[in-house]
Amino acid sequence: MVRVLIGGVIALAIAMGVARFAFTPILPAMQAATGLKTDGAGLLASLNYLGYFVGALGSGLVPHGRVRTLVFRLSLLLSAGTTAAMGLDFGDAGQAMAPWLVLRFVSGLSSAGIFILGIAMVLDTLTRRGGERFAGWLYTGVGAGIAASGLFVALVGDRLSWAGDWLALGAICAVLGLLPGLWVTDPPPRHQPAAAAGTGTAARAGGLSAPLLLLTIAYFLEGGGYIVSATFLVSILKTNPGTAAVGEAAWMVAGLGAIGAGVLWAAVARRTNSWWALILAHLTQAAAILLPMTGSPTISVVSALLFGGTFVGIVSQSFALGRQLSGGASARVVGALTAAYGLGQIIGPLPAGLVVARTGSFDSALLGAAAAVVLAALLLVAGMLIAGRAATGRPVLGSRNAPGNAS
Repeated sequence: MVRVLIGGVIALAIAMGVARFAFTPILPAMQAATGLKTDGAGLLASLNYLGYFVGALGSGLVPHGRVRTLVFRLSLLLSAGTTAAMGLDFGDAGQAMAPWLVLRFVSGLSSAGIFILGIAMVLDTLTRRGGERFAGWLYTGVGAGIAASGLFVALVGDRLSWAGDWLALGAICAVLGLLPGLWVTDPPPRHQPAAAAGTGTAARAGGLSAPLLLLTIAYFLEGGGYIVSATFLVSILKTNPGTAAVGEAAWMVAGLGAIGAGVLWAAVARRTNSWWALILAHLTQAAAILLPMTGSPTISVVSALLFGGTFVGIVSQSFALGRQLSGGASARVVGALTAAYGLGQIIGPLPAGLVVARTGSFDSALLGAAAAVVLAALLLVAGMLIAGRAATGRPVLGSRNAPGNAS
């Protein structure tokens, strides 16, 4: 069980911390060297998230057993390959845009395969071996990958150039990917008694309940809101003379904040419930998105810590709550929620990049992103109230007996 959990942590570090989010600290150097504009960077980000969206939809169709393990391993291979290929010499931004778009799209596909199938297999294994309490530790991989890739770029980025960063990170992912490729496999099917099977059917029938629908819409809005900072945070800080010096450091701090976020917000959920944990995390994140507008380097670093500490917690608690609301169907729910999240991520960077290109400021983009996250929090409040009424006949605002309790 320990090897499976460690393999899952490494897999998430590769898929999310490097393949997806190494783009953030490398982006300023790419722009300076190739002439890539902010709207072009937003397009590259959106194509990556489009690939993630398509991969999320496809991952839900992958059958259990050897096929799921094989697709997971193939995703690891593609992730390392497309990361390294971003460092190949395609010319300036105008010439390189087409191959970059293809690579970022395929990278998104592979990230979804690693993320969704890996999480599903690890959670299934933990559940069958009585290790559900360790599930929060799985998401430390996202923060560890972000922090590690940010530290790598900060330490050696100037020596290798932006292209060398991509090549080196791809090689590192190829080596590290051997461990999850060997350790994370689909557990054998477990026979369910007829009564249990009937319970599962009932849960599936309730899969389109109002609370789950509101959770899914909120997760879509979160995807569109958080991704603005996740894509442009380093660029946002570097464009302001007052915060330019903390650009790379802030991204590393975001990664450090994300490492313990899954465990932290699981603890909050145990004290209250998953609905409240998500609402508080959304409101905290909205504030974190806006704080860089102050122009203070200290506040910007605090913002990065809060941002990292919330976006991974929102992912982990959304998955936990989604599984509870649907009877524990891990792969199906993780895939559906990830597809909604991915759709939000596709949409978010495009208007943000266009607004910044036209105005020369990130302020409007940050305001829009924070508004989307606050709206998501309001939908979660509505979902919590509906779930409370369905369970008790009256709203349950803080009870740990309410549906969606993470314990």
